[in-house]
Amino acid sequence: MESVFDDILVDYGQPGAVSDVKKYGSGHIHQTYLVNSDAKQYILQNFNTNVFPFPDRIAKNLKIVNQHLTGKQLDFNLVLPMKTVRGSLFSDLDQSAYRLFPFISGECIDKVSSTEQAYLAAQAFGGFVKACIGIDTSELEEVIDGFHNLSLRYRQFENALKETKVELHAEAQELVEFYKRQVLLVRKYKYYEENLPLRVTHNDTKINNVIYDKNFSKINAVIDLDTVMPGYIFYDFGDLVRTVSCTEEEASLDWDKIDVDLDKYAALLKGFVAALGSDLTAEEKNSLPFGGEMMACIMGLRFLTDYLNGNIYYPIAYPEHNLHRAKNQSLLLKALQNKREDIDQMMKEV
Repeated sequence: MESVFDDILVDYGQPGAVSDVKKYGSGHIHQTYLVNSDAKQYILQNFNTNVFPFPDRIAKNLKIVNQHLTGKQLDFNLVLPMKTVRGSLFSDLDQSAYRLFPFISGECIDKVSSTEQAYLAAQAFGGFVKACIGIDTSELEEVIDGFHNLSLRYRQFENALKETKVELHAEAQELVEFYKRQVLLVRKYKYYEENLPLRVTHNDTKINNVIYDKNFSKINAVIDLDTVMPGYIFYDFGDLVRTVSCTEEEASLDWDKIDVDLDKYAALLKGFVAALGSDLTAEEKNSLPFGGEMMACIMGLRFLTDYLNGNIYYPIAYPEHNLHRAKNQSLLLKALQNKREDIDQMMKEV
C-alpha cells in the first residue's frame, strides 16, 4: 500500500514522498486516509464503486458545480477532489479507484453538543444550496437512482413485504403496520414533487459532513459531495433534522429516550432559512417540516425493507439489527408527528 500512496501523489503531480498514513474520519462508505507527505497533507479515499456504481456521474456533477462556483466567495471551503495530471478526478491504481483532496484543518464531529453548532451546520448546508442557484439541474445526473424518492422506497417496501420469507413476529408486524400507515406521507411527497422546484442539493447532510474551526465558532468546510445532484429543498433540511435533532443516535436501542430536541430543531430551522433568505419560496419553506418526517420515514422503510429481504444491503451485527434500526426511525417519526404543533409555531416565528 505504501508504494500505491506514493504512486498516487505522482499521478496527481504532487511533490514529495509519503511519510505517514493513518485512517481518518468515521465514514463507512469509502476507506479514507490522512496522508502526510514531505510537502503537505492530503485526504485520500479508496472509492467504493459498489455503493456508487456511476463515478462518472459524480465527476460530471462536481465539474458543473465547480465551474459555477469559480470566482464566487463562499463563507466556507467546498472540498472538491483534486485533478490528476490527466485532468481526471479519479486515479485508477492497484485495481482500485482513488481520489485525492486537499486537507482542511478543523473539527469533525458525529453529534452536536449545542444549538450554536446546529445553527452553523444548517447555515452552511443552506449556503451550499444558495451558492448553487443558477445551475441548470437538468444537466446534473442522479448518482444513486431514486436515492430520496419516498414513492419508490415505499413501493420497494410493499414488494419486499409480498415476497418476504421472514416469519414476522409481533414486533416486526407492528412495525410493518406502522410504516403502511405512512402512505399519507407518500401522497404529500408526490404533491411536493409536482409543485416544488428542483435544486442542486447536497443530499447527505449529516453533521460529520461539515468541518468546524477549532473553536466551533464557524464552519471551515462542507465535505462529502458524492451525493450532490438535483433534489428538493426539504431533502437537505430533513436529513439535518433526522440526524441532529434526534435525542438518540440511529443505532440506539433505548426506545424510551428517542425524542426530538426542539431547541436543536429550532436552531436548524433558523440557520437553514437564514442562509437561503428570499431565495426560499413560500411553498419550499412550508415543506421544511415535512422533510424531517420524510427522511425518518424513508430510512425506516429502507431498514425494514432490507430486513424483509434477508439483510442483503446494510451490514448487520445481529439478525434483528435492521428491524431495530427501523424501530428507532419509527419512534423518531412518531416524535416529530406528535410535535407538529410546536414545529408549526417555530415556522411562524421564522
